[in-house]
Amino acid sequence: MIDVTGQINAVRRQVGERVLEAGTARTVTIGRTYDTDVDDLWEAVTSADRISRWFLPVSGDLRQGGRFELEGNASGTIERCDPPKSYFATWEFGGQVSWIEVRLTPEDGGRSRLELEHIAHVDDHWEQYGPGAVGIGWEQGLLGLTLHLASGADVQADMGPEWAMTDEGKEFTRQSGEGWYRAHVESGDDEATARSAADNTIAAYTGTME
Repeated sequence: MIDVTGQINAVRRQVGERVLEAGTARTVTIGRTYDTDVDDLWEAVTSADRISRWFLPVSGDLRQGGRFELEGNASGTIERCDPPKSYFATWEFGGQVSWIEVRLTPEDGGRSRLELEHIAHVDDHWEQYGPGAVGIGWEQGLLGLTLHLASGADVQADMGPEWAMTDEGKEFTRQSGEGWYRAHVESGDDEATARSAADNTIAAYTGTME
């Protein structure tokens, strides 16, 4: 049994903008503090073996300049890597290219903080689904990371699509979607637009979209 509300409340969500060479993009940033040091957290988010235990099986050359591929999901190129502080990579999925930046920061008491920023140009998909489209997915991923760091166990199989369709998984999605709705509004976007996008995203993730 997962404390869904406690897990949701442990996450900070932000929606913003970032200027790229090709123009202004929207950003979705998720952050969480973990009860482990920055070196362990870095290994958990960069080692193929450990990523496969909490997220998805990953293959490729996981170093600067290398290509990676997540099984059944995205692929990309690691463009920058500064251990154990950050890395920046392309995120190539469905014929579209966006970018992710992962940043780690040591905190007091041997703890460390992870921030993941997903950067994408605005398109019809953003207009319809808003930040929750990637935000909910990353939040599910960080829940897997949380459970893995707490136990060291392989939790990936237990946190897959089957769990997402359980009552517990759907409640997690609903609360996450509401969190991204609030972050969307706090970023200055129209409240009605943000509400519609959040409802669309929650319905898509929970299989209730008409």
